[in-house]
Amino acid sequence: MTAADATASPTARAGRAATPNQARIARIAVWAGLAFNVVVVEILFFTGAPAKNDLIGIAKFCALHAALLMMLQFLLVARLPWLDTWIGPDKLTAWHRWTGFALFWAVVLHASFILTGYARLSDISVLDQIDVFLGIPPTLYGMLAVSVIVVVVALSVRFARRRLSYELWHTIHMLLYAAVALALLHQLYEGSSFRANPLTTAYWWGLWGLVIVSLLHGRVVTPLLRNARHKLRVAAVVPEAHNVTSVYVTGRDLAGLEARAGQFFVWRFLTKGRWWQANPFSISSTPDGQVLRLTARAVGKTSAGLRDLPVGAKVFVEGPYGAFTTLHRTREATLLIAGGVGITPIRSLLGELDGPVTVLYRVPREEDAVLLAELEHYVTEQGVTLHVLAGRTGSGLPPFQPFAPASLTALVPDIMDRDVYVCGPPAMTDAVLRSLREIGVPKRQVHAERFALAGD
Repeated sequence: MTAADATASPTARAGRAATPNQARIARIAVWAGLAFNVVVVEILFFTGAPAKNDLIGIAKFCALHAALLMMLQFLLVARLPWLDTWIGPDKLTAWHRWTGFALFWAVVLHASFILTGYARLSDISVLDQIDVFLGIPPTLYGMLAVSVIVVVVALSVRFARRRLSYELWHTIHMLLYAAVALALLHQLYEGSSFRANPLTTAYWWGLWGLVIVSLLHGRVVTPLLRNARHKLRVAAVVPEAHNVTSVYVTGRDLAGLEARAGQFFVWRFLTKGRWWQANPFSISSTPDGQVLRLTARAVGKTSAGLRDLPVGAKVFVEGPYGAFTTLHRTREATLLIAGGVGITPIRSLLGELDGPVTVLYRVPREEDAVLLAELEHYVTEQGVTLHVLAGRTGSGLPPFQPFAPASLTALVPDIMDRDVYVCGPPAMTDAVLRSLREIGVPKRQVHAERFALAGD
């Protein structure tokens, strides 16, 4: 990449105005929509036909809320553009995680109370009641759905998740679609709470229809149409370091993708043995409508194999995704903090930023600082301030603590008057965010993206 290539075009610099109110409106819309439907579900439950006993009543209450949580999960993973742009993947992922655990408890409680309730009703043991349910297709569908959800949630606990490759974790999560299909069949036969009258039936299935259409539009239809239009292919593969590779991708009318600096795509390279592997990688250069570039460290199977990609290979992408963009700026001055390969979206952002810009780049050793020549171009041509923070944390006297509050304020005395963008490993990102809170940087000026999956 030449110095000229690193300079952003006027098009890439467009649309910088900060509009924080839109992010607030998006969050309010989500919570208001959820609150409205919770109220409707409560009304459906309390105005419906009475349950045969109190345990079955509690089971029906849990079932209605479990179904609503399933719908919310679908919306959180549907990649609706306005949610992704104004709320961001970090918050959506956190909401998705907590919704998943809430769903887990809702379905487990539903199954437990329905079994004990009907066992009491029939005056038989719970084990005998399980045998009865296994012989009834609608209840069998529900039991299978609960089993799948329990397995997926158990494997999503941090202890288990850290031991799975991204590809395996992603494949296991696909089982949730089977669980939802089984749950829908179960509701079709057993959902008495929303079959009280035509209005409640229309509401319930209309809500499910809206959720499913949103999911199909965001995750299937839009990616298929975009890839058919843009016809992406690998243009070049460039080693950046012994374990870091950049891949340049070209296609037709890339400006039509409307990618912004700081965003990422989910990339799939359609070559033998790779077509099923999909991984999120950030754009590592400022989008110019001509070329997209990703830069990744060799960690998982997909990223380790990037160096072997043949030029001309077809590329299928989902995206662009992410709220780690200049749309959320609130100040003229900016501080960019990167750790390791988290420099990729930071490098991308440099081409869209004006005003005073400082970059803090944390690496174990200076030779680990990839894309350093491009960062130095911005130092020379645009007056960007760059600090490469190399070394082992805690070493030396006084101890090397690059992201301690005192260190940050010493490096960037006007940090309170800057937007701060942070991207790196979770531990580093958490440490920076703690220091920013201690310093007192307003929350609206802090924009973070954890780099936990991007290297897999």
